[in-house]
Amino acid sequence: MTSARFWWIQVPGWLLFVYLVYAQGIPAIDYDLGIAMGTQEPAEVITPVGVAFWFGFAFADLVVYIPMLGMGLAGHWKGASWAPYVLGGALGITVYWPVVVLSAAFDASDAPGWLLDTTMFWWVLPVIAVWALWAIFACTANDRPAETAQ
Repeated sequence: MTSARFWWIQVPGWLLFVYLVYAQGIPAIDYDLGIAMGTQEPAEVITPVGVAFWFGFAFADLVVYIPMLGMGLAGHWKGASWAPYVLGGALGITVYWPVVVLSAAFDASDAPGWLLDTTMFWWVLPVIAVWALWAIFACTANDRPAETAQ
C-alpha cells in the first residue's frame, strides 16, 4: 500500500508540472502567446525589464525546471534510487522561485511603470513554497529503522 506522503508529493507535483508546462513552457517559446493566454504580463503592466525577467524564468523553467521536476516525479513514482536527488533538486527550485518572485514584485511595487496586482501571488506562492519545502524532507526521509550500534 502506498503512503499518504507519496500521494501528497505526487498529486500536487504533477498538477504543478502541468501548470508549468502551460504557464511557463509555452510562453518560453512564444511570450506573446503567454500574454494572450493570460499566463504572462505585457510590458505595459510590468515594464520591459519585467518582461525580460518573466521571460527568463519561463525559459529556465522550460530547459531546466520542468524536465527535472517531471523526471523526479516519474522516478519517485517508480521508486528509483536516484529519484530523491533529482526530485529534491526540483523541489529546491520550487521553494526558491516563489521567494524570488515575491521579493522582486514587492520591491518593484513602487517602481515607475509597474502596475501588476500581486495579491494572488501572495496567496498562492507561499503555499507552493511551503508544500515544496515539506516535500523535500518527505521525499528524502528514510523510513527504515536506524541501525543500532553493536
